[in-house]
Amino acid sequence: MTTEPAAGPPLRTDDLAALGDELVRLQHRRTTVYEGTVLEASAWRILRVLADGEPRSLRMLAGDLDLEQSTVNRQVNAAITAGYLERFEVPGAASRLVRPSARGREAYEHDGRIRASLIQTALDEIGPERSAGLIADLRAFNDAWDRAIAARAEG
Repeated sequence: MTTEPAAGPPLRTDDLAALGDELVRLQHRRTTVYEGTVLEASAWRILRVLADGEPRSLRMLAGDLDLEQSTVNRQVNAAITAGYLERFEVPGAASRLVRPSARGREAYEHDGRIRASLIQTALDEIGPERSAGLIADLRAFNDAWDRAIAARAEG
């Protein structure tokens, strides 16, 4: 069942399309493999989730990555084969958990430094004032988007 948008001012389709285009460009940055990095995109994303130090089951990873569990299973198996992840048993748990291996942590830190350097270069180009404004505006936009989603879910 779909719900129609709430009544209000007309949608600014040019603004929405332009924002959509920029969000797609930004999303693409998350999956790009940059020169000098060692991880392919799916291993990077998995290690990024696991960087909080909490091992996860495949089901948990699938939720965190917003992917089908079968897709995550293939990606995890590839990362295990490459030596970036390891599975381990937890007494009393129904499924094994996944965590970064030492090689995976090292590769993640290596690639993270490259990505951070690229982001820093871009922020330096636009300057400290615009950088601070960008961060504040993205936070405000994400907060407003979360509120819009919550309001729509409430009915």
